[in-house]
Amino acid sequence: MSDDPEINPYELLGLSTDATDQDIRTAYRKLSLKVHPDRNRNNPEAGRKFHELTQAYELLLDPLRRMALDAKQRLKEAQQRRYAAANDKRKRMLDELEQRERELKKTKAEQQKKKQEIHRENEALMEQGRRLREQKEKELQQREEDARKAAESLADEPPSLGPLDTTVRLKYSATALPHLTNPESLATLLQPFGNTDKDSIVLSIKTKASKKKASSKEVKHGTALVPFKRIGDAFAAICASGVKERGLEGVQISWAGNSGEEPELVAWLKRHGKLGASSEAAKEQKPSTSNPALDTPSSVPAPGSIPGLDYESLTLMKMREAERARLEREILEQEAAEG
Repeated sequence: MSDDPEINPYELLGLSTDATDQDIRTAYRKLSLKVHPDRNRNNPEAGRKFHELTQAYELLLDPLRRMALDAKQRLKEAQQRRYAAANDKRKRMLDELEQRERELKKTKAEQQKKKQEIHRENEALMEQGRRLREQKEKELQQREEDARKAAESLADEPPSLGPLDTTVRLKYSATALPHLTNPESLATLLQPFGNTDKDSIVLSIKTKASKKKASSKEVKHGTALVPFKRIGDAFAAICASGVKERGLEGVQISWAGNSGEEPELVAWLKRHGKLGASSEAAKEQKPSTSNPALDTPSSVPAPGSIPGLDYESLTLMKMREAERARLEREILEQEAAEG
């Protein structure tokens, strides 16, 4: 028993190190009855087991031998704890090392992937730049070709549409026409000639004392700038200026821009037969009605029918805010100059 270090008397008897002598005797009696050779005649190992059990019993009942066994057991347990702690530390170090290696591999893989992505992006950008350059070159060539063809096919190109080319100026007596007091009423008045940009209409009504000495009444004069959405409609309204049959009795209509002269675009359209003739030419022609002004607008085609001049889509966005304020200042300056 003492020569075999693998056999632990406590474990053999199923006891802990703090067992009393009575605990040892009780455990021995129970186990010896189970492994006694007389009760296990067919088991060749019964004698050996009974002998080991007896030696363990005697050792534990001997105080000196048990003290030496306990000291040896404590030393063994301490060694096991140290070994376990060292083993745990070694495992942690290995785990940390493996974790670092995994992280390093992952970092390298991510860096490699990022390099590949950057390389692909650079190639894609280069390809995109090449395509854009080719597209720009093609567009430039196409524009040059279109410009060449346009220069060859059009000897007289139409001028561009100015910000006031579709705007007319109205002057009337607000006293004689009291219903014309707001942009809505002006838009309704001019509706037979075409659509107007009602939100951009500028209206000013001034009150002046009558020049007749016999009368002390005050007379109201109205001045308005009304933008049409089509230049042909503005031309038709000007041709009908002051015509009673067209509902414009007492209303003078003229072009708003360029000191009242007609826009260059109107002159161009007239030269190409897209609008009615000038007022002088109209007077020389035989009218179909009693008033030549009534015939002139009838010769005005819809601007959408003019090749390359779709003015229906031009809604005068330039005259929304800044242009509106400028037009108001223009009316005030003109009224100040007149009065």
